Amino acid sequence: MLDDTKSDKILVEVRDLKMHFPIHAGVLKKRVGEVKAVDGIGFDIYEGETLGLVGESGCGKSTAGRAILRLYDITEGSIKIDGHEIGATPQPELRKMRPTMQMVFQDPQASLNPRMSVAAIIGEPLDEHTKLGKAEKREKVLSLMDAVGLNRDFANRYPHEFSGGQRQRIGIARALALNPKFIVCDEPIAALDVSIQAQVVNLLEDLQEEFGLTYLFISHDLSMVRHIADRVAVMYLGRIVELASRETLFADPKHPYTQALLSAVPEPDPWLEEKVERILLEGDVPSPSNPPKGCNFCTRCPQVMEICREIDPLGQEIAPGHQVACHLYKDTEESAA
Repeated sequence: MLDDTKSDKILVEVRDLKMHFPIHAGVLKKRVGEVKAVDGIGFDIYEGETLGLVGESGCGKSTAGRAILRLYDITEGSIKIDGHEIGATPQPELRKMRPTMQMVFQDPQASLNPRMSVAAIIGEPLDEHTKLGKAEKREKVLSLMDAVGLNRDFANRYPHEFSGGQRQRIGIARALALNPKFIVCDEPIAALDVSIQAQVVNLLEDLQEEFGLTYLFISHDLSMVRHIADRVAVMYLGRIVELASRETLFADPKHPYTQALLSAVPEPDPWLEEKVERILLEGDVPSPSNPPKGCNFCTRCPQVMEICREIDPLGQEIAPGHQVACHLYKDTEESAA
């Protein structure tokens, strides 16, 4: 459930989304398997909210974000943005919907063309999707620079002349150029200095309020996710294992993986109600090309049961707005039926 300040309208609907990449080997490049980077995830994002997506490196967070925007041709599933199904939409038709959905990339240096000026980078979406005149386009670009806190005098400079935080502001301005409704923020602070991260997160919050934006905020920084997200989804090896409001998730995590993830915070933070004993997981994350039978987490779970090794647990609502995919809560599911 959302708080009273958030809309009840669902802007983004994801159902059974799969993104599998083929593995080829040999001289003939014969297909010998596939990497199940995203393996059947589903959730809703309400208009005006921020959904945090967390998990350790390699769990499929960034792939999920890119797949939702159809930067990949997905393997299977349904994606609806503002009521429009884009999961199987051909690219020519999908191009017409691009203004609605944009992305802020992780590396602000790699995502900006070094041969283009700031004005050209921010104005490129306007060239592709609008018919603004030169003067109108220039004024739009300058207003976007104002919105993200960049000096207008920097419009003719190039990316290498800026700091990491300033380059990320350029990327954010470019994402805002077409007045999108939905933005995927793919670890937008991971490549920045700690002193700059809070500035960028605060900027994203201010822009959300000003422009009525909806975010999917992908990160492994739990403190920043707790600061910016309304709800949080926890991902492990291509699947969502827990989804709840940020208050519920951080105060009372249910899935063993979520508990281990939160316990790994280096120092006790004020948002933790009590000191959490560190949970050390044994073993390595299984390969997404050969996930274990049953629950993906069964090879590392400290509370594993026999059923976990045989049957993949389905996501279930154990409390209003709190979903968990774990056999530990099977009794809750049966009693609710």
